[in-house]
Amino acid sequence: MKRRWRITVTGIVQGVGFRPFVWRLAHQLGLSGFVFNNPQGVVIEAEGETDALAGFVQMLRTNLPPLAVIDNISWHEIPLNGDAEFKIVESHHDAERVVLISPDVATCEDCLRELFDPNDRRYRYPFLNCTNCGPRFTIIVDVPYDRERTTMAVFPMCPDCEREYHDPADRRFHAQPTACPRCGPSVWLVAKDEKGEWREVCRGDDAIRETARRLLEGRIVAIKGLGGYHIACDAANEVAVKRLRESKHREFKPFALMVPHLDAVRQLVFMNPEEEALLTSWRRPIVLMKRRQNASVAESVAPRHRDLGIMLPYTPLHHLLMNEVRRTLVMTSGNLSDEPIAYKDDDAFNRLSRMVDAFLVHNREIHIRCDDSVTRVFNGRELLIRRSRGYAPQPVLLPFEVPKPILAVGAMLKNTFALCRGRYAFISHHIGDLDNYAAYRAFLEGVEHFKRLFAIEPQAVAYDLHPDYPSTRFALDYAEEHNLPAIGVQHHHAHVASVMAEYGLRGPVIGIAYDGTGYGSDGTIWGGEILVATYEGFKRAVHLESVPMPGGEKAVREAWRMAASWLNRVFGNEVEKLDIGIAQRVGIDKWRKLLNLLRSDLSQPQTSSIGRLFDAVASLLGICDFGAYEGHPAIWLEMEAARWLQNEGSKNGCGVLDAECEFEQLSFAFELTDTQPIIMRAGIVIEGIVDALKRGEPIGKIAAQFHAAVADVTLRACVKIRERTRINEVVLGGGVMQNLLLLSWLVPSLERAGFSVFVPTKLPPNDGGISFGQAAICGRVLRVGN
Repeated sequence: MKRRWRITVTGIVQGVGFRPFVWRLAHQLGLSGFVFNNPQGVVIEAEGETDALAGFVQMLRTNLPPLAVIDNISWHEIPLNGDAEFKIVESHHDAERVVLISPDVATCEDCLRELFDPNDRRYRYPFLNCTNCGPRFTIIVDVPYDRERTTMAVFPMCPDCEREYHDPADRRFHAQPTACPRCGPSVWLVAKDEKGEWREVCRGDDAIRETARRLLEGRIVAIKGLGGYHIACDAANEVAVKRLRESKHREFKPFALMVPHLDAVRQLVFMNPEEEALLTSWRRPIVLMKRRQNASVAESVAPRHRDLGIMLPYTPLHHLLMNEVRRTLVMTSGNLSDEPIAYKDDDAFNRLSRMVDAFLVHNREIHIRCDDSVTRVFNGRELLIRRSRGYAPQPVLLPFEVPKPILAVGAMLKNTFALCRGRYAFISHHIGDLDNYAAYRAFLEGVEHFKRLFAIEPQAVAYDLHPDYPSTRFALDYAEEHNLPAIGVQHHHAHVASVMAEYGLRGPVIGIAYDGTGYGSDGTIWGGEILVATYEGFKRAVHLESVPMPGGEKAVREAWRMAASWLNRVFGNEVEKLDIGIAQRVGIDKWRKLLNLLRSDLSQPQTSSIGRLFDAVASLLGICDFGAYEGHPAIWLEMEAARWLQNEGSKNGCGVLDAECEFEQLSFAFELTDTQPIIMRAGIVIEGIVDALKRGEPIGKIAAQFHAAVADVTLRACVKIRERTRINEVVLGGGVMQNLLLLSWLVPSLERAGFSVFVPTKLPPNDGGISFGQAAICGRVLRVGN
């Protein structure tokens, strides 16, 4: 018996070949009807035998195109229409938009074969793509996702491309960025002429070959990519890498590398199967992996780092370039340090021309900037550091529906924002640090773009409690201007709620939030927090003891200030008698002035930050007194500990080497008070570090012992909380939870103690995940309020 069903499919089902997939499936099952995009997803009307319709719906769920993600399929019966065939019809625009936009997708294998096939009409064309790959998020101006609403609208298709575009059996059916050398974007090289003026040198394939030649000669080239400009140079050329560091004002922070193929990756790093899967996925992130001792890259690529950040080519242009150079390139964001990546041509020339020798540019406009994503593997699962290209704007599901649309504006560092409707949280691409004006402008532009793209008009705003964050000021002004409720969310509560919401935990949980800076509800600077938390609220169960931050924000950049603060707390007037080298390194006069400040009646900000304690220890050990970027001293402290463990730990039996360690052989340990909240006292730890220095213990060994001591006190604190509350679920958040050495001891020890431990995988543990936590808390508060 014939029936007709109207089927609605929501999820990532536009721009991923879903309609031709439906068309082929309907023809296979002998169904008639039609399929079209609308602003909510895909709508299908299918007519045929009942069994065929049931099989059709089942295969919609199970036989998806590679990039499609289905959130929901619903259907109901409607009257028969008697269609003679099954068709793909025009998109409908007249409904509330809830379309999910695909992230940008790395070049697929089919397109790669065409790229290097001399008999193919797109041979060596740097902008080929199909339904299964290519730009998405960075070129979309509006939805539904059709060509006229992308930056490809200015390139009319030639007859051959037009034919492929309209053929449901073709791989390029409604591939919106599709193009060929006859009708699509082009590429050219720009460099200075003998008069010092920027001129076009060559175009097309010649431009790519000439770019490769110049890179091999040691030149630095700005390359327009998918979400912005990269700056590239030969990664083995120490002179070029050092020059890039100087011109970019990036003294120590590691550079990302683009490697031509997997065999070359294996020569640089140790790579496990999970890391290889991440590296080769269609998202193509930068993956942090342990470097080989003989890795053939310049020392200046990643000074004092155990890891290298590796990515593979992910656009045809990258593939062509890497095929020419056949060696590893530095491929870093096109910006000065702390600025957002350049993505508009004029802006790129204005900002980058003093850093580079040439520009490889093209005329496919980038509508929204999108930096490369950075990730790594921990315990066989992904641990994101920066979620951007390849991930954004794919939504993360909340564990409940929010009662009204929410804008969560995130924090100041590593900013992302979130727009939420229903269970969908659309987390933005990486914006950056909002203390930079250009980044703040990018934040404002991003919010407006997401509002338009997802047709979400916020009805509530969530923000960080810190009164001086630009995102906070924006949120309060926006709420006042639009007469909306504004929900302030404590920073570390947001860290914890982000992980809770990712795993769908209801709470209460034990929430460990370790980071560098977060505004506490008592007005001090928190950062060593263990909370008992639900979405509705939290109790500060444990925290690190507070010490002054001499000089305020200066202490964030100058780790020696925190070392002085802790030494003054522990040793008082005996500090001057300590002969451990720190005073000589920073200057005796400067050291004495700071100690006098600490002992004066002048008020200093107080902090309980474990991130600042890591800084202090890094300075005490002489590893890093001045941070060149956020987290720099702590990262070098971890690297020093990991290097010693790798080289010497197994020989010396240090007691903190393997994952089964119960911390019984520690040279020093934190104290835990019997108060409420419990205080983690670090005095004995600082004393132990100073004693170890005086004894001449290896710096790496002391650094490893410190990491183990942090893991040990965290475990003991969680056990104490469980004894009082019977809570057994522990979530880990905050920037310190990017420290693999700490995680490698903390997570197994908690699990051996019987805790269920949750480490974030869909969002970064750092401030890049704050907006999601803010949204979850705001949504729950609004639900309770209703």
